[in-house]
Amino acid sequence: MAGERPGSAQRRSPGRSAAALLPWIAAASLGACQPILDAEALRDPRSCAGCHPDHYREWSGSMHAYASTDPVFLAMNARGQRETGGALGDFCVRCHAPLAVALGATTDGLNLPELGADLQGIGCGFCHSVEAVEGTHNNPLALASDGVMRGPIADPEVTRAHRSAYSPLHDRDSLDSAALCGSCHDIVTPAGVPLERTYQEWLGTLFAHDDPFQRLTCGGCHMDGRDGEAATGGPERRVHGHTFAGVDVALVDFPEAEPQRQAIQDQLDTVLFADLCVTLRPEGWRAEVTLENVAAGHSWPSGAAHDRRAWVEVAAWSGDQAIFRSGEVADGQPVVEVEADDPTTWVLRDRVYDSLGEPAHMFWDVASYESELLPGPTALSPTDPQYTDTHVSREYALGAQAPTRVEVAVHLRPFGLDVIDDLIDSGDLDPVYRERIPTFTLEGGALLWTEELGRECVDPG
Repeated sequence: MAGERPGSAQRRSPGRSAAALLPWIAAASLGACQPILDAEALRDPRSCAGCHPDHYREWSGSMHAYASTDPVFLAMNARGQRETGGALGDFCVRCHAPLAVALGATTDGLNLPELGADLQGIGCGFCHSVEAVEGTHNNPLALASDGVMRGPIADPEVTRAHRSAYSPLHDRDSLDSAALCGSCHDIVTPAGVPLERTYQEWLGTLFAHDDPFQRLTCGGCHMDGRDGEAATGGPERRVHGHTFAGVDVALVDFPEAEPQRQAIQDQLDTVLFADLCVTLRPEGWRAEVTLENVAAGHSWPSGAAHDRRAWVEVAAWSGDQAIFRSGEVADGQPVVEVEADDPTTWVLRDRVYDSLGEPAHMFWDVASYESELLPGPTALSPTDPQYTDTHVSREYALGAQAPTRVEVAVHLRPFGLDVIDDLIDSGDLDPVYRERIPTFTLEGGALLWTEELGRECVDPG
């Protein structure tokens, strides 16, 4: 029973020995950090801060905490409700503020700014109350109402704050945990278009194999492990981080902004392996750039890949003279403008179209898509029957003049500025947020070839 003092059921059970009660007595110091939490308190992440300060701090700057206050999300939802005559309903808010939907506090997300902090975003109480995953997309999660907080620890300490239980859905070492994450990170639109496919992409990689040397779940990458207290006063455990670093950043004043951005940069820096070959052929000099997704447990970029803009920049010089440029995007310039003017520009994203085959920005208009992403690895060895060559290459014609230097860089914007401009033009988004869209440059995609190297190909090694 929620709010019941833990251990009372033990004391009412006949036949319990004194030894069986020792864990409850020993837990008194641990339970002292907070009083018994009722159902309302368990819904509020601030109630968790007293016993779980590090987890709360990390979560407070995460995209889970930010999910329902993101101005781009709010703008898209408002426009979607307007343009569909309300038919969009709870489609967006079901994942961005799931507890508010579950409790009936919102039906369309338009009143989210009026709701309390306990109903904003994806909080501790929501995730740790999940008892079953009943589908593969659009948040089909079943919540328990028993007041038990579920987690990855097999032998949780007894506390006075709440009851605890182990759950493979919350254990990043269990493949089951990926189903919990994936159920919200795979999105099928009301029109039936599988627009976000991160979980399905993961299922096709070697990381989804039940082999301890290959298995890597969502939490394995996005919830770093460390040794520390799971709760104040408790024993040292192997605990999970709660930054959930991925690609998106907060565009408003938000906690942990710099640590969150650095965590994103750290992940991006190691996700790709790049190779560059410069050769002289009868038709002139050529540069071949090869990219391989070696560390993402899914395609790259992933998630809202129709909104992401990842691109490759290639530049060649002969002495001080630039003889070739591709993918040169100025600050504040939409990538699609460069792509339209220069067909050599290599952009990695999903291209989405409406029912007439015209480019679409807003997901409720999308009827079809074409995907150009870097697939995730399928096997460790080419001799493995499940191996698929995931190297993706693009060749650039540099011209007849011999280059002395060729540089390659890979960049990523979480949101395309063309999408942001569309929301600004419709009056749904304040223009101030446009300049806050970051551009990340990936360390693993940076390559330099020079004639002094005396060889045709270079890689980061």
